[in-house]
Amino acid sequence: MISVIILHHSKARYSQACLVSLLQTAARPLQVINVDNGSTDDTVKVLLEWEKLARAQGIEVLTLPQAENIGAVRGRNIAMEASAGDHIVFLDNDTLIFQSNWLDDLRAFLESRPVCGIVAPKVLFPWEPFLIECCGCAISPQGRVAYLGRGEPRDSVIHPQKIQATISAAWMMPRSVYKKLGGLDEVYSPVQYEDLDYCYRARAAGFEVWTNPAVELFHFEHTTTAGSDDVNFRYVTSRNALTFKRRWKSTFEAEDGMKNASYAWRQLSQYGIEDVDWEGECKRMNYEG
Repeated sequence: MISVIILHHSKARYSQACLVSLLQTAARPLQVINVDNGSTDDTVKVLLEWEKLARAQGIEVLTLPQAENIGAVRGRNIAMEASAGDHIVFLDNDTLIFQSNWLDDLRAFLESRPVCGIVAPKVLFPWEPFLIECCGCAISPQGRVAYLGRGEPRDSVIHPQKIQATISAAWMMPRSVYKKLGGLDEVYSPVQYEDLDYCYRARAAGFEVWTNPAVELFHFEHTTTAGSDDVNFRYVTSRNALTFKRRWKSTFEAEDGMKNASYAWRQLSQYGIEDVDWEGECKRMNYEG
C-alpha cells in the first residue's frame, strides 16, 4: 500500500481540484489521509464528498479533522502515525496530478535504488509553457536555498539527480525511513524548513535524496500557506531558517551545493525572501531559539 498525506486549511477550491486530479492515480492499494487543519470554509464538505468518490474507486480514505490549525509539521506527523502504507507520500493540496502512473513510477525508482530514502518529482508551474518550478533544492555554503531548474524549460531537466534536499510539496519515501527517523521535527512548527531538515536527517542516517524528473505534477506555489492569518509567515521563516542553518552549517559548508549542481538552477530563495539577514531578523523579533 501507498499512503498519500494531504493537509488542508481553508483552500476548498484548491483541495477539490487536487483531490479530483488524484482520482486518476492507477496505483493500488492506495490510502489517502486528509488532515483538515481547522478550515473555516467548505473544505470539510469537499473532503466528505470526495471520500465517497474515492471509496467507489477502491481507494482507502482516512479523514483526520483538527479543531484548529495545528500546522503542517504536526499535521503530517499525526497522519504518518496513522498511515498504513509501505511507502509514504507528502502531497500539498495546491498540486494537480496528470500522470496516472506517477506513484508507481516513484515507487519503482525507490525500489531500484535501495539506498534512496526520498524521491521527488519534477514540479511545474501550472500555466503554459509549464516552466520548472522545482526539481530538488541546492543549499549554498551560506545556507541559501535554490530551486534546481527553476524558470527553465520543462524538458531541460530529464535525468535523475542525487540532491542535497527537496521541498515536501510532493515526495515519496519508504516506510523504513519514517521508522528510522520518526516524524518531522516539531521545532519547525507550524511550517518552513522542516522538509529540508528531514532530508538532511535522512542523509545523515545513510539514505540518499533524489529527484526523478520523469514524474511531473503541477503546483500552485505558496497557495497552501497564503493568507493564513494565524501564522506570522515572515517570522517563522526567519526563525526556522536560523535553526536550520545552525543545525546543518558544517554539512552544507562542506558540500558547496550550488557549484556541484549538475543542471540549470536560478538562485532564488525557496520562500521568496532574498538576502535576508537571518540573525538580525530573529534578534529584531526577540527570537532566542
